[in-house]
Amino acid sequence: MSKTTEIRSFFETLSADWGPQNWWPADSPFEVIVGAILTQNTAWTNVEKALANLRTARVLSLDGVRRTPVSDMEALIRPAGFFRQKAARLKAFVVWLDRKYGSSLAEMFSAPTARLRAELLNLNGVGPETADSILLYAGQHEIVVVDAYTRRIFERHGLLKPAAKYDEIRAMVELSLQTHASAIVKPALASPTVEPGPGPVAEVLRPAVHTPSAMSKSRRSERAQTYNEFHALMVQVAKHYCQSQVARCELCPLRGYLRKPVRIPKPKTKARKT
Repeated sequence: MSKTTEIRSFFETLSADWGPQNWWPADSPFEVIVGAILTQNTAWTNVEKALANLRTARVLSLDGVRRTPVSDMEALIRPAGFFRQKAARLKAFVVWLDRKYGSSLAEMFSAPTARLRAELLNLNGVGPETADSILLYAGQHEIVVVDAYTRRIFERHGLLKPAAKYDEIRAMVELSLQTHASAIVKPALASPTVEPGPGPVAEVLRPAVHTPSAMSKSRRSERAQTYNEFHALMVQVAKHYCQSQVARCELCPLRGYLRKPVRIPKPKTKARKT
């Protein structure tokens, strides 16, 4: 099986088993942008706390970020970590949007994907994953998001080497999925993830999914929807089965694609000085 065929099969298998993932959970494009910046180097649960603070303070908007003093913004987003850098990045994004696109997200997202991506990457603190998340989830552009979760799954399945570049992985996924019709065939069954007990595994456990939001239900092209679902499904696999220190391969719906058993090296311990 070729790499592109295997990646496409990942999507088909997970879509059939789990259905739509309702990602990104947000009420507006700007909320997606804020979430994309806040989720850098932190868990989404922490981002949700920061977003809740912004929402309660009524500043989860372009004007809200624009008029909120930096010190207040730092305090509100503190749960997301690196709050000083992230507050500065939020402020910088709004300043850039005001200057470049007259404060209009609609005008910004009407720009060609490649040009807008290059502009976003020129902003301080915006890397490829953040830029592509903004393009795909806030702007409905047809571009794949690559994160550490996707890289981990692909490496363990022998689809890429650790030195693979971000855009190399993105191009491989897009090639695999670009001619593929969306395979969302049934609604997801939301159920909590439970720890497996001893003995044989009766069935593959389904991770819980987010409640549909205004942004997850937004109109987008079939290809953008496919890219959206693929990334969300990779996140679910990595969070619940293909974890950094634990590989629950016997439970994972992708277990049949493994070429060899996953071996996770034990963390090295430093010798204690005596």
